[in-house]
Amino acid sequence: MVLDGNAVRSVDRAAALLLALGESQGEAGVTELARRLGLHKSTASRLLATLQRRGLVEQDEETGKYRLGLVVIRLAERAERTLDLRGIAMPELERLARLTHETTGLGVLDGDALLTVAQADGPNLIAVGDWTGRSTPLHCVASGKVLLAAVAEREVLRIVRRGLVSYTERTITELEPLLEELARIRRRGYATALGEFEMGLNAVAAPVHDARGNVIAAVDIWGPAFRLTPRRIPELAAQAREAAAAISVRLGGTGTATAAQPSLAQALSRTALATEPAVPANGTVSELPTGVAVAAS
Repeated sequence: MVLDGNAVRSVDRAAALLLALGESQGEAGVTELARRLGLHKSTASRLLATLQRRGLVEQDEETGKYRLGLVVIRLAERAERTLDLRGIAMPELERLARLTHETTGLGVLDGDALLTVAQADGPNLIAVGDWTGRSTPLHCVASGKVLLAAVAEREVLRIVRRGLVSYTERTITELEPLLEELARIRRRGYATALGEFEMGLNAVAAPVHDARGNVIAAVDIWGPAFRLTPRRIPELAAQAREAAAAISVRLGGTGTATAAQPSLAQALSRTALATEPAVPANGTVSELPTGVAVAAS
C-alpha cells in the first residue's frame, strides 16, 4: 500500500503528537499540544481521537487532557527487550579502550553473578585475557558491586546470608562493611577495584541506566595493578562514567542516575555502621579519594 501525501502528513503529525506527549510532564491538553506543534486545534483533536482509538493515548475524563496510552508502554517494553545491548555498547567500549589504553568491558546481572557480555582490549602488549561469557561473583568485582548497589537490599541480605567467598585478603565478606561500601558506590556513582577478586588486578566501573533510570549494566576499565594505579582512578572513573552515560542515552535514558534510595546501611547508621571502614595500612588504597569503594575487576 502506497500512502498519499495527505496520509503521510497525518502520520507525521500523529507521531509528533506522541513525541510531544512523551516530553510533557504527565498530561497535556489539546490547545497546548496544538500550539506547540503549530497545528489547528481541530486537527490536533482529530488526530488524538484516532490515537486514542488505537490505545496509543488516553484521555482523562475529568481534566480532558491526554497522556500516553498503555499500548505505547507495551511497545516500549518490547523494543527494550529487543535492543542489542552489546551492539550498542561496543563502539563506546572500543573508544574507551583506545582512550585509556586499558581493557574495557560491559557486565550484566546473571542470577547472583556478574556476566561479562562485551569486552574491548586497549593497545597494550600485556593483555588481561578475554572474559566475555565468563561469570564472576558480585561482591568482589567492581562491575558486580555497581549492580549489587542497585538491587533491593533484601537481595543483598539474601546473597550475604548464603555466604561470601574470600578470594584475597581484601575481599569484603561481612554484611556491614559491604552495605557501607554499596552506599558509597551509590553516592559516588562508580566503584573501584584494587585486587579483591584477584591480586594484581585493578579496575573501575560505572552504571548504565535504561529509559526508566534503572541500572541494567556496568561499564568497567581494568588491567594489571602496575598500569592501573590508584593515582589514575579519578580520571578513569570520569571516563567510565562518560562512556556509561553515552550508552544509557542510546538506550533511551538521560545519561544520569535517578536519586538513590536510602540504604539499609544509612538506616543502621545510628549503630556500628556510622563509622567508615578501616583502610589497609599498605598505602595502596589510601591514595584513593575518601569513601571510594574497593573491589576487584
